[in-house]
Amino acid sequence: MNKIGFNVLAWSAEMSESLLPILDRLKEIGYDGAEFFIGGSPEESFKMVGKHCADIGLEVTTVTVLSPEENPISPDGAVREKSKERLRWVLDRAADLNSQVLCGPFHSAFATFASRAPMEDEYNWSAEVLHEMGDYAQKLGILLTPEALNRFECYLANTMEQLDYLLTKVNHPNVQAMFDTHHANMEEKKLGSAIELIAPKLGHFHISENDRGTPGSGHVDFDETFATLKKVGYSGWLTIEGFTRNDPAFANSIGVWRNFSEPWDMAENGYKLIREKGEKYGL
Repeated sequence: MNKIGFNVLAWSAEMSESLLPILDRLKEIGYDGAEFFIGGSPEESFKMVGKHCADIGLEVTTVTVLSPEENPISPDGAVREKSKERLRWVLDRAADLNSQVLCGPFHSAFATFASRAPMEDEYNWSAEVLHEMGDYAQKLGILLTPEALNRFECYLANTMEQLDYLLTKVNHPNVQAMFDTHHANMEEKKLGSAIELIAPKLGHFHISENDRGTPGSGHVDFDETFATLKKVGYSGWLTIEGFTRNDPAFANSIGVWRNFSEPWDMAENGYKLIREKGEKYGL
């Protein structure tokens, strides 16, 4: 069975002691790991949370985003250098957490648009940054998995075809693809064919409902999803990512204006869904 994770952004984007009982309960439910957002929390808090995860036997993956001031596809070389500085800091914090994977749309700045389609130079600039960061992450034992987002949150990589094109340019064994069923639900014609396209580069996978609520409560076709993951031999993480209004600052930053599901409903029923589909399709 693939390892199952849960992203604690359903509660908070901040690293603090308030996460510890949440992590304990996720472990009790049966989760193999937790996923954390690496933002602006104090450096010492990452080691504290990482130690707690290690103590209770919970593995770790991480996610991050970049601001317009740290945009890897900026025409300004100084801004692109800032993206590398930021990603090095993020990777150091991921190492403090003992993270195995750093995922997210760090191929470009989050929700930053140029009022046009992506240019070849932007793919090249992004690939240059990602390749260099692949070297840095590899030394830390962390896999980089850039993520395709929907058209309302980025323009460089909305589909697996675009992400595959970018990663071919990156050409680094430690930089692979991430697939998120929420974004794919909007941007791909068929989930199965999109998974098959990216399968040779697939390194991380988010199980997310169409509205970011409890997986299985909406219209994402998880039978097609799990059947295809089995077909392509995917053996990585299956991590639930759902959002709430519990952390208002983070929710406001990503346009979450209502609660789609309660966090523990997502965690408990989402876990059951993954176990049931995993057993049904032999993952």
